[in-house]
Amino acid sequence: MCELLGMSANVPTDICFSFAGLLERGGRTGPHRDGWGITFYEGKGCRSFKDPLPSSESEIAELVKRYPIKSCAVVSHIRQANRGAVKLENTHPFIRELWGRNWTYAHNGQLSQYQRALRSHHFLPIGNTDSERAFCWLLDQVREKYPKRPSNMAPVFRFIASLCPTLKELGVFNMLLSDGVYVLAYCTNNLHWLTRRAPFGKATLIDSDWVIDFQQETTENDVVTVIATQPLTGDERWQKMNSGEWVLFKQGELVSRGGE
Repeated sequence: MCELLGMSANVPTDICFSFAGLLERGGRTGPHRDGWGITFYEGKGCRSFKDPLPSSESEIAELVKRYPIKSCAVVSHIRQANRGAVKLENTHPFIRELWGRNWTYAHNGQLSQYQRALRSHHFLPIGNTDSERAFCWLLDQVREKYPKRPSNMAPVFRFIASLCPTLKELGVFNMLLSDGVYVLAYCTNNLHWLTRRAPFGKATLIDSDWVIDFQQETTENDVVTVIATQPLTGDERWQKMNSGEWVLFKQGELVSRGGE
């Protein structure tokens, strides 16, 4: 299995602390040695860094960890390959354009019999993973239902969430999806989240000895939500999602949720 990391914030925020914890699991404290990637949104643009090398050994990952890129929406992934070779084209997150915006997606899990079930026509996979094929299928369904971009995007994400049980029927489907404004998380078996807001306190990474005092790094108006496969800190209260549950965030706030 792989691990996911996402962030939604109301002000541009760096994710160096959480990302550092995730990287350790890419070959040092965890078995996810088959590549890593991260996408940061900046307005309508996004910066994406990917490498098929283990994140704990990647010079690119080390650069990103030390470079405090500030963003209001982030999607990241470390990979333990089960479908598709260890290659750059199979490394998450995957990005596609829809309605003039970059959509970013990452998946944790394994699907079966997906090639016949998940046929797409407009969005086509570049690599050969079940994850990317599922992403293309999701966006195809969205494009078919909404030929033009709606003025209110929240219903679009709720529609995407309604499609996720179909993917869950094919296997394990834990997912993060973002258009740079909203961040959607869907859980089959393993996903957690927490929201940090005032009064801020200290937090300690599970996978390293890094301790941070968020009160020194934030203002009283900041709201930051972090989503991860497994909790990254040992002294904060993470919320474990239920199987079939989905949550939707905008600017750090939970705006919608549902489940089977």
